[in-house]
Amino acid sequence: MGADLGVSATGDLAVAAGDTRTQQRIVRRLCTNPGDYMFHPDYGAGLPAKIGQNADLPALRALIRTQVLMEDAVAKLPEPEVDLVQISTGFSITIRYTSADTRKPVTSALT
Repeated sequence: MGADLGVSATGDLAVAAGDTRTQQRIVRRLCTNPGDYMFHPDYGAGLPAKIGQNADLPALRALIRTQVLMEDAVAKLPEPEVDLVQISTGFSITIRYTSADTRKPVTSALT
């Protein structure tokens, strides 16, 4: 999903690092349903399970923000910002946060 596989110089799968790794972890967290990981039953936002439900934008925004804050590589301050825009096929989500490692701002967009 999202062209997240790359090839290393030796032909192996490349390992994601830094902000790319954090962005991949956020997408996985948002797309994983709670209970899907046996040993971490509270992991995940379960966004795909919300397809077809009436959208409660403040609750959805809060859920995404809470899940993003659970990633160690996301700084707690300043708090992440989540923008939701309804589009014909669902929502466009833009997440802005500060990297806990580099202290630089990062923007990630999902549709």
